[in-house]
Amino acid sequence: MAGCPLRRFVLIPVVLCALAEITSIPARAQAQSNSSSSQSVPPSSAYAREKAPSLIDPAGPTISLIPSEQVFTMAAALNACGYDEGLEESAPVRKHVRDEIDQALAKSEDARTKRDALCLYIAQHRMTGTEKDISQYISLALYLSPPPELEITADLTEMPPDATQVAEIVPVLKDFAAAADLHGIWLTVHHTYDDEADKVHDPLSQMIVATNTYLKMPASTYDGRRFVVIIEPMLSPSVVNARIYGTDYVVVVSPVEGKIRMTDVRHIYLHYVIDPLLLARANAVDRTQPILKVIRDAPLDFRYRSDTVPLTIECLIKAIEARTMDTGVPIYKIPANADRSELPRYEHERQLSIEKSDAVRLAAVQHDMNQGFVLTQYFYEQMIQFEKDPASLKDTIGEMVYSMDVDQQVHRARNTTFDKEADEDVLQRSQPRKLTGLDLAEARLSNGDVAAASAIAQKVLASQTDTVQSAADAARAHFIMARVDLMSVHPNESEDEAEKTIGEAVGEFQKTLAASKDQRLLAWSHIYLGRVLDLECKRDEALAEYKEALAVRDGQQDTRLAAERGVKTAYAARGHEHDCDDDSGDNPPVGNAPPAGGQANAGTKGAGQSGAQTPPQ
Repeated sequence: MAGCPLRRFVLIPVVLCALAEITSIPARAQAQSNSSSSQSVPPSSAYAREKAPSLIDPAGPTISLIPSEQVFTMAAALNACGYDEGLEESAPVRKHVRDEIDQALAKSEDARTKRDALCLYIAQHRMTGTEKDISQYISLALYLSPPPELEITADLTEMPPDATQVAEIVPVLKDFAAAADLHGIWLTVHHTYDDEADKVHDPLSQMIVATNTYLKMPASTYDGRRFVVIIEPMLSPSVVNARIYGTDYVVVVSPVEGKIRMTDVRHIYLHYVIDPLLLARANAVDRTQPILKVIRDAPLDFRYRSDTVPLTIECLIKAIEARTMDTGVPIYKIPANADRSELPRYEHERQLSIEKSDAVRLAAVQHDMNQGFVLTQYFYEQMIQFEKDPASLKDTIGEMVYSMDVDQQVHRARNTTFDKEADEDVLQRSQPRKLTGLDLAEARLSNGDVAAASAIAQKVLASQTDTVQSAADAARAHFIMARVDLMSVHPNESEDEAEKTIGEAVGEFQKTLAASKDQRLLAWSHIYLGRVLDLECKRDEALAEYKEALAVRDGQQDTRLAAERGVKTAYAARGHEHDCDDDSGDNPPVGNAPPAGGQANAGTKGAGQSGAQTPPQ
């Protein structure tokens, strides 16, 4: 297999050697395979329902290595706005493109204006100050049509949340790309991208061949699914952006002289191979449900602590990685012409080297167990037996799952001491995560469950510590509590009770303003305060709040429209006309507080509802 010829496609997508003989399956064939046997990929409901990114060709190769002008355009724009992460370690083409952009900006006032608008949007949507801020733009870029159109190719409802939350950058990006002639720059560097792909091709092919060989799974179709590796030197080489969109696996990497973070890419490839094998046996995997109670305090992502299928998949993958890792310990080789009398000594040296190598593997397994992946040791032991059996993983995975002694694994998990912090997860799935903490409080509030939302927010406030994240959570909890207070005002209660509750809401909004650095929370706190002041017939003070909201410039259309509406017309609660006289500033209407999820959000979804338009998480 290693010597098979390569097949190249339009735009230099390279079919990896491991699958060079495969004929692609049209997308319509997937539904047929889904209903065949228990070995096939499960129905699409087992996967995220997002539409496939635009760069994935349903009739294209099963595995491909490609450049993408859409991703280049987005990455170049990020670089123009101060994205310098990994610059010194990047391929020379990154600095070359940045120089070309600088020259275009120096020649054109229009390009500088468009750049400033783009950078303002990016600055206003900076949430974490980490690479996670960049990944949301890369996720969006995968859904863009090629330049110069740069149009979103799917409905927002069909796209992952991390992409939709920055979707409004597209027209700004398009204007900047045209003004700076990014397409022209792309044409001058496209050959360099092809050269980088050529350098990455062989190591990537070798990794896939070696993985398939270890799993004893020959090159075959994967039911219409795609594994796409996109090279983008304009990003930091130290970061791998990986996503699962439905049944399509996408990895964006930044190569330097043919070197990429192959361990991370292999991790995604293992998901690509193993996910359907265990998803098809989800009912059998559910036998391990008792383990979830034991790992509640492990530093795992919620999806692992709440669902046995992704937990089992990750444990199996980590076991395979431990069995196949480069331990750094060379295995002693007995000399070919060794004297028979010396064999015991040579064999002893070899055994010592094997034991040292195994110790490194077991240390990796123990680390994964401490992280909360408590089935890793079980699968590690199973893989030792698997290596002695000629059957493939596809043929033996069922026995591994069905023969597991769940009670034994629960006991093993109970004897595991979990770490306090989790390792970084290279894989980010596109499907929405299940909600916890303040995210769950937002969802409860949007559904009218003020008691549950209040309880969660109060718990966060009671447990805050002196950390930056704790301060951010506290500000957001105050914002939730303020809306809880507004939703708790009823028309039938007394004037004193209503005034007291509204006063508590105002206090919570003011605490948010004092503690938060989140532009969306700040803007909407001002909007809510403006609405309360309008209902109290304090129009001048309300106008000041609306103008403060506009001055925050959180970059979201719903915020701007709500604030502009407040400047133009005094807020009136649903079912009530605004009847304030010019001199009636001290008599607020009873029970007419702006609702946190109703008219207060008229024309928006921003301040009181969960979803892509909620205040940034």
